Order: sequence, then C-alpha cells, then structure tokens
Amino acid sequence: MDREEVVLNKKGKEIIMKVNDLSFGSITIDRETWSKDVIIDNGSVRKRKKGESKQYRDMFGHTPLSPEENIPWKCKRLIIGAGHSSSLPVMDEVKKIAIRKGVELVIMGTPEAIKHINDPDTNFILHLTC
Repeated sequence: MDREEVVLNKKGKEIIMKVNDLSFGSITIDRETWSKDVIIDNGSVRKRKKGESKQYRDMFGHTPLSPEENIPWKCKRLIIGAGHSSSLPVMDEVKKIAIRKGVELVIMGTPEAIKHINDPDTNFILHLTC
C-alpha cells in the first residue's frame, strides 16, 4: 500500500510522505508505526492527544473530535480520517471553527483519507480503529 508523491510545504520545501501500511489499529508512515490516532501537520506526524475530548465520550458513545483538542488548523484543507468504518464523531463546533477559519473540512474513512497524504496544504487527523 505504498503511496508516494512530491509536494511542497508552506516554505517551498519538498515533502514526500509514504504510507507503508494501514491496518485496524495501526499505521506505518515513512517506516514509523503508530498504534494510536495521529495528526499530520505540515508533513510532521504526532500522536493525537484526545484527553480533552474524553469528557464528551458519554454523549457520543465514543471519544469525539472536539474543539478542545490541538487541531492543526494552519492549512487550506483538513482531512479527518474517521476510522475504517467512518465512526469517529466530529463535534459540530469543530465544523463551525473550520468555516470561521476558512479551512475546508473533509471527513472520510481513514483508508480513503490516506490516499490524499501528499495533497498540498492539507493536514490530517487519522483515527485508526472503528
């Protein structure tokens, strides 16, 4: 499942990211395996810290993406990979913030989201289960 393209970051530097593998509960990007949800912010990968969103878990039956999280807004498009069956809830407040910031918010299944891994000026939040 290798996906590789050439893109430029905001400073004109070439970034090539490669998804080597995606399975239920893990993703390998540039040969580094992550077993927790990840954020890709301008070509940099980090673990999604969803602790602030856990307070809403009972409302959704799952920890949603909430505005309290550190969302990578500095982009033209933010793709939310909502899991293998697209079950990650995204709170309406997150959608409203995207509109206010002028960021195109796209929600799709994680397997589909990674097909866009090197789209220009696009950041990601990737849910790795459900």
